[in-house]
Amino acid sequence: MRKNAKFDRDQVVDKATNLYWEKGFHATSMRNLQDVIDMRPGSIYATFGSKEGLFKEALIRYTEQSLALLQACRRDAASPIEGLKRFIKKIVIDSQTNAPNGMCMLAKTVAELGDENAELLAQAKQSLQRLEGEFEVLIADAQAIQEVADTKSAHELARHIQIQISGLRVYAKTHGPEAPLDSLIDDLFLHYPF
Repeated sequence: MRKNAKFDRDQVVDKATNLYWEKGFHATSMRNLQDVIDMRPGSIYATFGSKEGLFKEALIRYTEQSLALLQACRRDAASPIEGLKRFIKKIVIDSQTNAPNGMCMLAKTVAELGDENAELLAQAKQSLQRLEGEFEVLIADAQAIQEVADTKSAHELARHIQIQISGLRVYAKTHGPEAPLDSLIDDLFLHYPF
């Protein structure tokens, strides 16, 4: 007779995501994982295959949560650009106090990992590309209703947004609570063809 798992996989992945996001992949030890997710190493290996397997699921979970937040911001906003602006404010401003780390977990992973973790690095890069692709969809929607000029392609503007988000997060981490993030995000949409 097979034993039922005594844990909620989603809760475990959520807890691991927060730990990895806070500490990074290499700084997170098996002992850290064991303490936070309340599983023994044997159970972690049996369930996820390895520390890397759990990290990969954490990257996927982080990406899905980010995409869901972007969709919710768009749904609750009056226009595509208002939705995008709302999303940026949530991930840049709110993450300074409401998240394990003010930096994007995906960008942090790309900066941390090298060729020895090629599969995880590829997953993080793919996730960043998925987010940028969703920015492109929103911008194309905004161009279709003439909320955004079409002097630049939606692809170019989405790339610009992705770069700006990374820069804003680093700026926020550098300058702390006194960083004028709200006005910097507003300026992003004033000084570019939005």
